Amino acid sequence: MRTQFITDDHGKKLAVILPIKDYNKMVDDLEEFEDIKLYDAAKKGKQEFIDAEQAFREIEKKRGQKQK
Repeated sequence: MRTQFITDDHGKKLAVILPIKDYNKMVDDLEEFEDIKLYDAAKKGKQEFIDAEQAFREIEKKRGQKQK
């Protein structure tokens, strides 16, 4: 990865410039890492699943309560 740094008058690094290809790869890698973290967290937890129709009924019920 070829990077360039933007520095202040004292040489302190303030920002980085990198090729768009490298940037896009970093973004893709970070998104994949986040997906893996979410997957791992979901696998650890005890989750209760309901079917889609039940989920829609519960959502509509809550919407009705908010409008009152």
